[in-house]
Amino acid sequence: MKAVPAALQAHLETGATTLAWCWRVTRSASDGAVFGFTDHDRALSFDGTVFEPEAGFMAAELRAGVDLAVDAQAAEGVLSSEVITERDIAAGLWDNACVEVWRVNWQDTSQRVQIRRGSLGDVRRGRQHFVAEVRSLAHFINQATGRLFQATCDARLGDARCGVDLEVAGFRGAGVVSAVRGLRVHEVTGLDGFAAGHFTLGFLVWTSGANAGLRAEVMEHGVDDGLVQIALFDAPVEAVAPGDAFTVYAGCDKSWETCRAKFANGANFRGFPHIPGQDAVTRFASNSDPNTGEVL
Repeated sequence: MKAVPAALQAHLETGATTLAWCWRVTRSASDGAVFGFTDHDRALSFDGTVFEPEAGFMAAELRAGVDLAVDAQAAEGVLSSEVITERDIAAGLWDNACVEVWRVNWQDTSQRVQIRRGSLGDVRRGRQHFVAEVRSLAHFINQATGRLFQATCDARLGDARCGVDLEVAGFRGAGVVSAVRGLRVHEVTGLDGFAAGHFTLGFLVWTSGANAGLRAEVMEHGVDDGLVQIALFDAPVEAVAPGDAFTVYAGCDKSWETCRAKFANGANFRGFPHIPGQDAVTRFASNSDPNTGEVL
């Protein structure tokens, strides 16, 4: 049960309507910067945070329960604040940001109560509008923890558990877009020294152009009649133009064979290549089968 401070409770009992929603958002994906927003028509301030008025946030649906289900509140609005941009939302800078939701007496901000604390979940966006889901802390209970027993590796290429140095020459390349073939497909130069598929399932970081500084996941790296193409999983936030430069990093399909042959990193493989697959239920002994237990 939410405990309301006595001063705020006394104010509520007067029947007054001088209440406003305030959101304090701490970005975790980028710089840890703290932002304040309110649906009131003037700036409010408390605990060292200035809450920007009419900044594109307003309260929408609110759900709560007494069980361990994930409570959620929707905050929706327009991209009117200078700190909320379509580019940053699309780039994921606001993903999983810590959110505090406050109900405040705007006449006296010392009279306030924290309604919930959680993190930003799904953000649905348009050109000038967005809806952000504010999830309660209960959503952490639904997240899988610990390791997964599976045939493929569960490490991220280049992280501490993997150990591969992606900055060495063989695992990174610098390219330039020479022609745009679609929203996600681009002809590039500068990668002629790499075999087709070397960067498939990797990622690139734009180093110039409208997307400079943003990261994109590579779906396919192909070579056709000497022309090198890079296909991305998602369309870039901004339009790509010929001359845009990028740095691209090798990709990994998480298999045991790729880990050994491509990265010479079998000692750090974080999967279980010999774990029995679903076919183990129907397998039978055979003179020609080595019966190693590995997936067929």
